[in-house]
Amino acid sequence: MSTWSGIRDKLENDYLCPALRGHIQYFATSYSKSHDHEGRAAIWLDGVEVLRSNYYDYYQNYWNRYQALRREGAGVDDPKAPFQLAYEGALNDGCFDNWFFYEAFGIFDNQSIEKSLVSENPLVRIFALLDRRLGKRRLLALEESIEQELDWVRAFYVIRMQAEGLMEN
Repeated sequence: MSTWSGIRDKLENDYLCPALRGHIQYFATSYSKSHDHEGRAAIWLDGVEVLRSNYYDYYQNYWNRYQALRREGAGVDDPKAPFQLAYEGALNDGCFDNWFFYEAFGIFDNQSIEKSLVSENPLVRIFALLDRRLGKRRLLALEESIEQELDWVRAFYVIRMQAEGLMEN
């Protein structure tokens, strides 16, 4: 895996669309004194965190969902189901850890923009929405499919549309 500075440089300089350069900043860190060096990740727009998550928020969300699913009887037929459903639910809420951020970048960096736009991973889709390879016409064509998108992913579509002058602030 690349270093964080290399990943950040690629995201902010190589991939980021010109309209957002200098406005979007990516952040990820791991804390050396925390258990297993867990950390946090964020995406900032003009210094304001638009998306942020960390291991502790993610795990709390995940665990609460898992416990609720078990109380509801999920997993009787498939013992792995509550784990997967809790993971998906936490992710739908925008909760993930910094390692998920690195993993999403690895996926994004090694596939086409077309695959990234329809990726199962919502963070990969965010990277794709902010990517310079996504032109204005294609961005406009995504409008209908964005309505079905997670709220926290849809926010980045709006940011990109506003930056490109295709939507009013």
